[in-house]
Amino acid sequence: MSGLRASEAARALARRLAERGCDTPDLDARLLTSHAVTGDASRYVLIARDPLDVEARARLEDLAGRRLAGEPVARILGRREFWSLDFELSPDTLDPRPDTETLVAEALCEIDRGPGREAALRLADFGTGSGCILVALLSELPNARGLGIDVSPHALRTARRNAEANGVGERARFVAGDWGAAISARLDVIVTNPPYIESENVPGLAAEVARFDPRRALDGGDDGLEAYRALLPQVPALLAPDGVFMAEIGSSQSAAVSELATAHGLRVDRVARDLAGRDRVVVARRMRR
Repeated sequence: MSGLRASEAARALARRLAERGCDTPDLDARLLTSHAVTGDASRYVLIARDPLDVEARARLEDLAGRRLAGEPVARILGRREFWSLDFELSPDTLDPRPDTETLVAEALCEIDRGPGREAALRLADFGTGSGCILVALLSELPNARGLGIDVSPHALRTARRNAEANGVGERARFVAGDWGAAISARLDVIVTNPPYIESENVPGLAAEVARFDPRRALDGGDDGLEAYRALLPQVPALLAPDGVFMAEIGSSQSAAVSELATAHGLRVDRVARDLAGRDRVVVARRMRR
């Protein structure tokens, strides 16, 4: 093993991961090898030809063991890219996934149709977790200010660090609270990615989700709608007259969430689909009196 290069170690790990059925063995192996050698998963090209010392090989074997046991790479690295930004993860935050970028994209579309991205908008993100949705929006809206609300103080600490690391810390505030009970502001944009998986289905999710994401961020109660029932009654009083509410939903929940929104004084304008063509985001506004 003397003189084993990083590229050789990565190829060997990729073979082990492929044998376990990993979907992206080469990518995972390169990320973990780079992280083991440099502490930075993005530097593989720079270190591929370098020999691994004893300490780096030990670190890589530890990381490999975790990945082979099913732990997601993002959890091992403690980081996830979202909206081309880098986010720290913690055990109390959901690992953000590409589907949720649909929520950010649709919010920006609504803003482009209305006040524009230079407006001094007031945003809120309910169940903010890592802060990825709020931080992504603030990165695109230079004069906006945002509020992230979460029941978990540990998640809020992670979100604060992510806002600061991505250059929007001065325009972001984070508050512990139970949905809208913590605030009384009038908001231009409200976004949320609440837990919406039916309780009985959580254990049957992909192992990387069920075992490593916090259950509180997944479990939406018996029918998956518990969080919407808690938040939607509060939304009309929190929205500015021309404000917009946008919620991520499960692919089969558009009718149920739209019905709940209408029952609580909101007009559903549309349901946006994700890149796979599945219903993903409900867009609603206050009903005109």
